[in-house]
Amino acid sequence: MNKYQKKSRNGLNELLTYFFRKKDPSKKVSINLKLMHGINKISIIIFIFAVIIIITKYISRY
Repeated sequence: MNKYQKKSRNGLNELLTYFFRKKDPSKKVSINLKLMHGINKISIIIFIFAVIIIITKYISRY
């Protein structure tokens, strides 16, 4: 496995841990930070959904 493959795997791992990480009880989280992470998660989901739609439209053309 070369450096590029390790780097891309790490990016996918970071994306998945962003959605499924456990909350750290020792950290105090403000409402602004909670809202920011919520909006980020929604935008990532919408982006992935849009990419899937674009790929299916491209594939169905041929």
